[in-house]
Amino acid sequence: MDYLEVTIQTASAGIEAVAAALTAGGFDSLVVEDQAEYENFLEDNRAYWDYIDEEFQQELQGLSRIKLYLEVDGTEEKQLVKLEKLLEALKRRSPGKNLGTLEISSALLPETNWEESWRDSYPPQPVGERLIVVPCWNPESGDRIPVILDPGLTFGTGAHPSTQMCMEFMEELVKPGMDVIDLGSGSGILSIAALRLGAKSAIGVDIDPKAEDIARENAGFNDFGPDRFDAVTGNVTEDRELMEALSKKHYDLVFVNIVADVIIGLAPVLKHFMDENTRVICSGILDVRECDVHAALEKAGLTILATKAREDWRSLVAGRATV
Repeated sequence: MDYLEVTIQTASAGIEAVAAALTAGGFDSLVVEDQAEYENFLEDNRAYWDYIDEEFQQELQGLSRIKLYLEVDGTEEKQLVKLEKLLEALKRRSPGKNLGTLEISSALLPETNWEESWRDSYPPQPVGERLIVVPCWNPESGDRIPVILDPGLTFGTGAHPSTQMCMEFMEELVKPGMDVIDLGSGSGILSIAALRLGAKSAIGVDIDPKAEDIARENAGFNDFGPDRFDAVTGNVTEDRELMEALSKKHYDLVFVNIVADVIIGLAPVLKHFMDENTRVICSGILDVRECDVHAALEKAGLTILATKAREDWRSLVAGRATV
């Protein structure tokens, strides 16, 4: 099925009114591209600023528009006429309101197998010397150790430099029989990789309840059941009961692959999961925040033992400071 992509030029001040009118008129599945909306989202999610897509942000400069899609089935011309009348009526009902030009443009999109196109975005991803991240629909791994995932919206597909550097450190540090914990586990990729490399058990912890189910599902793709992998939802810096339950034993490796501000917030509680031989792998750190993370870890009684750099990202290994 071919589709007609219809673009309506709007203004930030009136984009909600336009979207509401379109929805009420039977036009749904709207895509909003608005600089002000995006900047408001960033303001409400300051902790995740390290992951801003700067290229996307530049593309949005000065933009305010709504896109919708019409099936090319012989009725699209009538739908466009209906759309024009709807927008004209909205202008008449909203004198003085800045709705933008409401100019309409359209472009034909050729038929695409969307499922296959989406899957093409996740080819096998070799990492380090031994690992390879593969999608569950194509688990072929060659002579590498497979980490099988169902890629989704949860962070952790093996493509980001921060995750790759973590996994490279893991190839050096994971030994058979180790117990590991991942604070901010997302898809469960690091826990699964550790188990693949020989760890005895892994626990993934994330504040997003959806991550718990996703991580368990991904562990299942790798044949790791509850005897080897567990996932929990919570925030160890705020939930003392959870922190105490998880820290009843010490772990050989602790993974913290998030962003600088979250790592800094976690630094004071990391000692509860460690003994003198534990190593902490931290990643997701922009180069401009590396010194801040180092200072927070050292203040918490840790020593930086190794670092990696890739593009603008930094990863490090830390252990308890020795007297």
